[in-house]
Amino acid sequence: MQIQKNIIIPGWNGMPITLDIFYSRETKPAPVVVYAHGFNGFKDWGNFDLIASQIAAAGFTFIKFNFSHNGTSPEQPETFVDLEAFGKNNYSIELGELNMIIDWTVSERNPFGSWIDSSQVALLGHSMGAGISILHAARDKRIAKLVTWASIATCKTPWGSWPEEKMERWKKTGVEHYHNSRTGQDMPLGYQLYEDYARHSGELDIVKAMASLSIPVLLCHGTKDPAVPVAEAYRLQEALPGALLFLVESDHVFGRRHPAISDQLPEPMHAVLIKTISFLQEDMR
Repeated sequence: MQIQKNIIIPGWNGMPITLDIFYSRETKPAPVVVYAHGFNGFKDWGNFDLIASQIAAAGFTFIKFNFSHNGTSPEQPETFVDLEAFGKNNYSIELGELNMIIDWTVSERNPFGSWIDSSQVALLGHSMGAGISILHAARDKRIAKLVTWASIATCKTPWGSWPEEKMERWKKTGVEHYHNSRTGQDMPLGYQLYEDYARHSGELDIVKAMASLSIPVLLCHGTKDPAVPVAEAYRLQEALPGALLFLVESDHVFGRRHPAISDQLPEPMHAVLIKTISFLQEDMR
């Protein structure tokens, strides 16, 4: 297994995207899987290297990355040290950067291109990153398969359940804060996040994008997910009845924690990973 960590490529407005690539010298070229993390997440959350290694060992080249405005930095890819960038993030930025990642993945600029079969590109996303992946797959003919873990069905993270009073205050002050219970930080959210959604609501319609897909799709979700209720998964499958739905009795992160407390995946995450690999391997050339 070959692993290259923290490669830097330019993202939105030149902000750095930090990415990792996992590949096997014995599998060349291989189908590629690109992973998009969720809100308040990053590419290494919960020992994701373990997941990446297992997918790569199953015959794939695996790429995971940090969105440029997720609050981390290239020097500290697992710590929210750039709250200014975090406050300027929005769905359009992440959608644009996922396209940049795919462009880089299949281009001659990618020094690892010889280990990638550009005709077999799959997307894997978690939570908000899964929603972004659905939106991107609907507009990019290069995507051959899609897997979502605990996907959102609307681009309203994290304000979807906020009361009107809080929304008005957000508009008036220009910033609200989301409390990260893990780190204890109050993460700033610029009102531009909502304005971006309002301005591009048609382009950011996840259910509509889902209904337009003609590629194989696997939806994985925890039945006890407190962050994104399992009803969201049913809503997505209703939009695309041909999508496979895989449910496990677990939470939003399938039992994982950060930092990881074990070098073994929790049982729900292991089940989701095995199902994901099996799905990705189907009809693989």
